[in-house]
Amino acid sequence: MSHPRHLLESYEIYPKKKLGQNFLYDPNSLRKIVDIARVETSDTILEIGPGTGSLTRTLADHAQQVISIEVDTRLMQLLEDECAAYDNIHIHWGDVLKTDIGELVGDAPYKVVANLPYYITTAILQYLLEQPNKPQSLTVMMQKEVAERIVAKPGNMSMLAVSVQFYGTPKIEMILKPQVFYPRPNIDSAVLQLQVEPQPTVNTPDEKTFFKIVKAGFRLKRKQIKNSIGNALGMANEEAAALLTQAGIDPKRRAETLSLQEWATLAHTYAKAD
Repeated sequence: MSHPRHLLESYEIYPKKKLGQNFLYDPNSLRKIVDIARVETSDTILEIGPGTGSLTRTLADHAQQVISIEVDTRLMQLLEDECAAYDNIHIHWGDVLKTDIGELVGDAPYKVVANLPYYITTAILQYLLEQPNKPQSLTVMMQKEVAERIVAKPGNMSMLAVSVQFYGTPKIEMILKPQVFYPRPNIDSAVLQLQVEPQPTVNTPDEKTFFKIVKAGFRLKRKQIKNSIGNALGMANEEAAALLTQAGIDPKRRAETLSLQEWATLAHTYAKAD
């Protein structure tokens, strides 16, 4: 396997920091990621950011087909050459956040495996989990700090943690040191795995109401939840406090202390009151 630096230089391509380009190339790490993703010969894999194709080819060795989305068209010839021996790799050129995922994968089941650009990790995760045809699983590399926020427990919850844990239980499966990437990032990375459940992990009146309440709760993150909810939903603080009390939640708590079940209970209480 060619080192990405030599490969890129041979095509006169240089990594763009604004695209978050840190190419994973360590063979052991690549194999472990395929194992973590539980890739099978019948699988369709959606990959985001194939880069120089190292992970793409490793996935293609184990899956039925790999559909890769790449925004950097400078890599077009490089990827075409690197993947020429594979007839089960299909590359879509474009921004993943502007791509119709359903058009690429149809109604068939699929798994996501990706080395996500750090600067849009959250946006990509939310976009994928909001698809009508959600992936069966996500196995994604990201900044270690972001992965730790996603797997947080009540007391350190965030909007991101709630948004991901609503669909399944995320786990950090592996830590990747900077030296397995080119260029080397100045932080550790993590491989996060999420098995997406057929139904949300908590019972809610509906997703729209649930996330309306959660977003309201985190709007003024450092304030007591009664103030945040009241401000976001146009309610007097006393009215918001009464709603929270009815849901069995102390109005003086802060959003990061609530569990998913408490958010779900609050959503049900709000829906009934509304």
